[in-house]
Amino acid sequence: MATPREIRRRILTIGNLGQVTRALQAVAASKARRARDAALATRPYSHAAWEFIVDLSAASDEKLHPLLSRREPVQQVAIVLISGERGLCGAYNHNVVRTALDFADKLGVPVRYITVGRRGYESLWRSGRQIVAQFEGMPAVPTLNDVRPIARAAMDEFLEGRADEVYLARTDFVNLLTHRPVVQRLLPLLPTELETQVMAEYVVEMAPSPVREYIFEPAAVKILEEVLPRFTELQVWQAIRESEASEHAARMVAMRNATENAAALADELTLDYNKARQHSITSELLDIAGGAEALAQASEGS
Repeated sequence: MATPREIRRRILTIGNLGQVTRALQAVAASKARRARDAALATRPYSHAAWEFIVDLSAASDEKLHPLLSRREPVQQVAIVLISGERGLCGAYNHNVVRTALDFADKLGVPVRYITVGRRGYESLWRSGRQIVAQFEGMPAVPTLNDVRPIARAAMDEFLEGRADEVYLARTDFVNLLTHRPVVQRLLPLLPTELETQVMAEYVVEMAPSPVREYIFEPAAVKILEEVLPRFTELQVWQAIRESEASEHAARMVAMRNATENAAALADELTLDYNKARQHSITSELLDIAGGAEALAQASEGS
């Protein structure tokens, strides 16, 4: 059994850890609120842009722009994996990495990865996956300029024929307590068709609006050359914002749970400390009583 001094030292250590986790919880809560507001503010525009892209691709010839070209059969795939830079956020990083790997394994074709975030890169590197590009150190509030190199790398994989399809593995923000890892097709810019069990299980379903007719001025080719790359960048930007909001929310919940666990453990140790202290006092009293009895017997004998 541990001594009262050892238990007291553990109580102080756990109390200090509880203060750290409480501070991290407050920081994560502040960041989560800002990230949530940013993600929700741009979500309608991002979804409308995706609908416009799909609508435009359905109304246009696939030959007008290479980002619209469908390749059959699919022989190679690229996945842009968006994860966190650090841990202390529960199962957030593990869930999105596991979803991406399960989806890739069920595709049955070679998969190349573009990683955004250190944790995803480390997990893929340890599992021996093929990583063609790595991006780390995203700012707290990423702009389109920060995201453009990531989108450019994804488009290069598709345009140069190294991937027949490109997917985004991200975490969809629902609320501060709920966020789920999903896979979203980025290229080619076509409606998501949930044809197989693999697609139905992992790919987020985004239903497009009814197709409308368009009149292109000055020309469809010039408009598509300008619009499609920009809207592809927008989809990556929104995915990163959703993932960041989910990461901060997951860290807030994880730190809250850690704080509560630290308090519960401190209470248990305090009870053990009181028991050990009482046991020590009782032992000392028994020793005193035993000593007094021994002295009394010695006095009677003399």
